[in-house]
Amino acid sequence: MFQLIELRNNVGIRPSLFKVEQSKAIKEVLNTKLANKVLYKHGLCIVLHDILHIGDSFSFPGDAGTYTSVLFRYVVFKPFEDEVLIGRVRRSSPEGVWVTLGFFEDVFLPKEYLQSPCKFDKEENCWVWEYQDGIETHNMYMDEKEEIRFRVVKVEYNDVAKPKRSTISEPSGSTDQQDSTLPMKIIGTISEPGLGLLTWWREDNVG
Repeated sequence: MFQLIELRNNVGIRPSLFKVEQSKAIKEVLNTKLANKVLYKHGLCIVLHDILHIGDSFSFPGDAGTYTSVLFRYVVFKPFEDEVLIGRVRRSSPEGVWVTLGFFEDVFLPKEYLQSPCKFDKEENCWVWEYQDGIETHNMYMDEKEEIRFRVVKVEYNDVAKPKRSTISEPSGSTDQQDSTLPMKIIGTISEPGLGLLTWWREDNVG
Protein backbone atom coordinates (compact mmCIF):
# COMPACT_ATOMS: atom_id res chain seq x y z
CA MET A 1 0.00 0.00 0.00
CA PHE A 2 2.81 2.41 0.90
CA GLN A 3 6.02 2.50 -1.09
CA LEU A 4 9.33 4.39 -1.12
CA ILE A 5 10.30 6.17 -4.31
CA GLU A 6 13.57 7.95 -5.09
CA LEU A 7 13.34 11.46 -6.53
CA ARG A 8 15.65 14.33 -7.40
CA ASN A 9 14.55 17.96 -7.26
CA ASN A 10 16.05 21.43 -7.32
CA VAL A 11 14.82 22.74 -3.98
CA GLY A 12 14.37 26.50 -3.67
CA ILE A 13 15.12 28.00 -0.26
CA ARG A 14 13.71 31.45 0.42
CA PRO A 15 15.64 33.97 2.60
CA SER A 16 13.16 33.44 5.46
CA LEU A 17 14.61 29.94 5.90
CA PHE A 18 18.30 30.89 5.74
CA LYS A 19 18.59 30.78 9.55
CA VAL A 20 17.24 27.22 9.62
CA GLU A 21 19.61 24.25 9.32
CA GLN A 22 19.85 23.38 5.62
CA SER A 23 18.52 19.82 5.90
CA LYS A 24 15.54 20.98 7.99
CA ALA A 25 14.78 23.77 5.53
CA ILE A 26 14.91 21.31 2.63
CA LYS A 27 12.58 18.91 4.47
CA GLU A 28 10.08 21.69 5.12
CA VAL A 29 10.11 22.81 1.48
CA LEU A 30 9.76 19.28 0.08
CA ASN A 31 6.86 18.40 2.36
CA THR A 32 5.10 21.67 1.59
CA LYS A 33 5.59 21.06 -2.13
CA LEU A 34 4.69 17.37 -2.33
CA ALA A 35 2.61 16.21 0.66
CA ASN A 36 -0.95 15.21 -0.32
CA LYS A 37 -0.23 15.66 -4.03
CA VAL A 38 -0.34 12.98 -6.72
CA LEU A 39 2.72 12.29 -8.86
CA TYR A 40 1.76 10.72 -12.17
CA LYS A 41 2.28 6.94 -12.10
CA HIS A 42 3.95 7.19 -8.67
CA GLY A 43 0.95 7.68 -6.37
CA LEU A 44 -0.15 10.02 -3.59
CA CYS A 45 2.75 11.63 -1.73
CA ILE A 46 2.55 11.19 2.04
CA VAL A 47 5.75 12.36 3.72
CA LEU A 48 9.50 12.73 3.19
CA HIS A 49 11.34 9.59 4.36
CA ASP A 50 14.96 10.70 4.15
CA ILE A 51 17.47 12.79 2.21
CA LEU A 52 20.14 10.81 0.37
CA HIS A 53 22.32 13.60 -1.04
CA ILE A 54 22.46 17.39 -0.95
CA GLY A 55 24.33 18.99 -3.83
CA ASP A 56 25.89 22.39 -4.16
CA SER A 57 23.64 25.44 -3.85
CA PHE A 58 23.36 28.11 -6.52
CA SER A 59 21.39 31.28 -7.12
CA PHE A 60 20.14 33.39 -10.02
CA PRO A 61 20.72 37.10 -10.55
CA GLY A 62 17.85 39.11 -9.11
CA ASP A 63 16.60 36.13 -7.05
CA ALA A 64 17.23 36.35 -3.30
CA GLY A 65 16.74 32.62 -2.79
CA THR A 66 19.06 29.68 -3.33
CA TYR A 67 18.52 26.41 -5.21
CA THR A 68 19.97 23.05 -4.29
CA SER A 69 19.87 19.73 -6.13
CA VAL A 70 18.55 17.16 -3.64
CA LEU A 71 18.23 13.38 -3.96
CA PHE A 72 15.65 12.01 -1.54
CA ARG A 73 13.15 9.25 -0.83
CA TYR A 74 9.44 9.91 -0.37
CA VAL A 75 6.66 7.73 1.03
CA VAL A 76 3.80 7.38 -1.45
CA PHE A 77 0.44 5.66 -1.34
CA LYS A 78 0.25 3.33 -4.33
CA PRO A 79 -1.79 0.16 -3.71
CA PHE A 80 -1.02 -2.84 -5.89
CA GLU A 81 -3.57 -4.81 -7.91
CA ASP A 82 -5.48 -7.41 -5.85
CA GLU A 83 -4.54 -5.73 -2.58
CA VAL A 84 -7.42 -5.81 -0.07
CA LEU A 85 -8.14 -2.54 1.75
CA ILE A 86 -10.72 -1.30 4.24
CA GLY A 87 -12.41 2.09 3.96
CA ARG A 88 -15.80 3.66 4.59
CA VAL A 89 -18.72 4.23 2.23
CA ARG A 90 -18.66 7.91 1.23
CA ARG A 91 -21.61 8.13 -1.12
CA SER A 92 -23.56 6.12 -3.67
CA SER A 93 -24.97 6.82 -7.12
CA PRO A 94 -26.62 4.71 -9.82
CA GLU A 95 -23.12 4.22 -11.28
CA GLY A 96 -21.63 2.69 -8.14
CA VAL A 97 -20.16 3.44 -4.72
CA TRP A 98 -17.48 5.94 -3.67
CA VAL A 99 -15.26 4.95 -0.75
CA THR A 100 -12.92 6.97 1.45
CA LEU A 101 -9.76 5.71 3.13
CA GLY A 102 -9.61 8.79 5.33
CA PHE A 103 -6.50 10.23 3.70
CA PHE A 104 -7.60 9.37 0.15
CA GLU A 105 -11.11 9.93 -1.18
CA ASP A 106 -11.08 8.72 -4.77
CA VAL A 107 -11.95 5.03 -4.54
CA PHE A 108 -14.75 3.88 -6.85
CA LEU A 109 -16.63 0.59 -6.90
CA PRO A 110 -18.54 0.36 -10.23
CA LYS A 111 -21.98 -1.23 -10.06
CA GLU A 112 -20.76 -4.26 -12.03
CA TYR A 113 -18.21 -4.90 -9.25
CA LEU A 114 -20.75 -5.00 -6.42
CA GLN A 115 -22.16 -8.13 -4.80
CA SER A 116 -24.78 -9.81 -6.99
CA PRO A 117 -27.72 -9.57 -7.12
CA CYS A 118 -27.94 -5.94 -6.06
CA LYS A 119 -30.11 -2.91 -6.75
CA PHE A 120 -29.92 0.86 -6.26
CA ASP A 121 -32.49 2.20 -3.81
CA LYS A 122 -33.35 5.72 -5.01
CA GLU A 123 -35.23 6.62 -1.86
CA GLU A 124 -32.38 5.62 0.46
CA ASN A 125 -29.78 6.68 -2.14
CA CYS A 126 -27.71 3.56 -1.57
CA TRP A 127 -27.00 0.14 -3.04
CA VAL A 128 -28.63 -2.96 -1.61
CA TRP A 129 -27.26 -6.49 -1.83
CA GLU A 130 -30.17 -8.90 -2.11
CA TYR A 131 -28.56 -11.76 -0.23
CA GLN A 132 -30.29 -15.11 -0.61
CA ASP A 133 -29.69 -17.79 2.03
CA GLY A 134 -31.73 -20.46 0.25
CA ILE A 135 -34.84 -19.74 2.28
CA GLU A 136 -35.46 -16.02 1.98
CA THR A 137 -33.91 -12.83 0.63
CA HIS A 138 -32.18 -10.36 2.98
CA ASN A 139 -31.69 -6.73 1.94
CA MET A 140 -28.16 -5.72 2.94
CA TYR A 141 -27.91 -1.92 2.72
CA MET A 142 -24.63 -0.17 1.95
CA ASP A 143 -25.15 2.86 4.16
CA GLU A 144 -22.81 5.84 4.24
CA LYS A 145 -19.94 5.76 6.76
CA GLU A 146 -20.13 1.97 7.08
CA GLU A 147 -16.76 0.17 6.98
CA ILE A 148 -16.21 -1.71 3.74
CA ARG A 149 -13.60 -4.20 2.58
CA PHE A 150 -12.68 -4.18 -1.13
CA ARG A 151 -10.08 -5.55 -3.50
CA VAL A 152 -8.10 -3.23 -5.77
CA VAL A 153 -8.77 -3.95 -9.45
CA LYS A 154 -6.56 -1.19 -10.84
CA VAL A 155 -5.23 2.30 -10.22
CA GLU A 156 -5.93 4.92 -12.87
CA TYR A 157 -3.95 8.14 -13.40
CA ASN A 158 -4.68 11.29 -15.38
CA ASP A 159 -1.60 12.85 -16.92
CA VAL A 160 -1.76 16.47 -15.80
CA ALA A 161 0.79 19.23 -16.29
CA LYS A 162 1.15 19.89 -12.57
CA PRO A 163 0.55 17.65 -9.52
CA LYS A 164 -2.93 18.16 -8.06
CA ARG A 165 -4.23 17.49 -4.60
CA SER A 166 -6.39 14.43 -4.04
CA THR A 167 -10.13 15.12 -3.86
CA ILE A 168 -10.97 16.12 -0.30
CA SER A 169 -14.54 17.40 -0.55
CA GLU A 170 -17.71 15.79 -1.83
CA PRO A 171 -17.56 15.32 -5.63
CA SER A 172 -19.92 17.39 -7.75
CA GLY A 173 -21.42 16.74 -11.14
CA SER A 174 -21.50 13.44 -12.98
CA THR A 175 -19.01 10.60 -12.56
CA ASP A 176 -17.65 11.25 -16.07
CA GLN A 177 -17.01 14.92 -15.26
CA GLN A 178 -15.24 14.05 -12.03
CA ASP A 179 -13.10 11.32 -13.61
CA SER A 180 -11.59 13.81 -16.05
CA THR A 181 -10.24 15.94 -13.17
CA LEU A 182 -8.95 13.22 -10.84
CA PRO A 183 -5.15 12.81 -10.92
CA MET A 184 -5.51 9.34 -9.35
CA LYS A 185 -8.43 6.96 -8.87
CA ILE A 186 -8.64 3.46 -7.43
CA ILE A 187 -11.11 1.03 -9.01
CA GLY A 188 -12.21 -1.67 -6.59
CA THR A 189 -14.50 -4.67 -6.37
CA ILE A 190 -16.59 -6.32 -3.64
CA SER A 191 -18.10 -9.05 -5.85
CA GLU A 192 -16.39 -11.86 -3.94
CA PRO A 193 -17.01 -13.76 -0.68
CA GLY A 194 -15.69 -11.87 2.34
CA LEU A 195 -15.76 -8.49 0.60
CA GLY A 196 -18.26 -5.70 1.21
CA LEU A 197 -19.46 -4.20 4.48
CA LEU A 198 -17.67 -5.67 7.47
CA THR A 199 -21.04 -6.16 9.20
CA TRP A 200 -22.17 -8.50 6.40
CA TRP A 201 -19.71 -11.18 7.38
CA ARG A 202 -20.40 -11.35 11.07
CA GLU A 203 -21.85 -14.65 12.22
CA ASP A 204 -25.17 -13.07 13.19
CA ASN A 205 -25.70 -11.63 9.69
CA VAL A 206 -24.44 -14.04 7.03
CA GLY A 207 -23.56 -17.68 7.28
